[in-house]
Amino acid sequence: MFGLNYPLADLVVSMAYLALIVFWLMLAFHVMGDLFRSHDLSGGAKALWVLFILILPLAGTLIYLIARGSSMHERDQRTGRDQQRALDDYIRAIAHSKE
Repeated sequence: MFGLNYPLADLVVSMAYLALIVFWLMLAFHVMGDLFRSHDLSGGAKALWVLFILILPLAGTLIYLIARGSSMHERDQRTGRDQQRALDDYIRAIAHSKE
């Protein structure tokens, strides 16, 4: 603007872009984890989702969230319950073996 440089503004814009990229990467890894944790999809359907996300990363991730995002929370809860149950069983087994 009028031949003036604003290095601080450039830094702020660069940091905003970096934050968006990091946010998208976190979202993409969460979607991939949910995709492979899902038991209601066949292997072929999972492969198609992975290809779609790899070919069109932003659109594929957003479409996955729209199509299957409502059940992501349920799969997260189920995984948490299963992990807690396994930990409780392990602790009980160790406690009984020490007696």
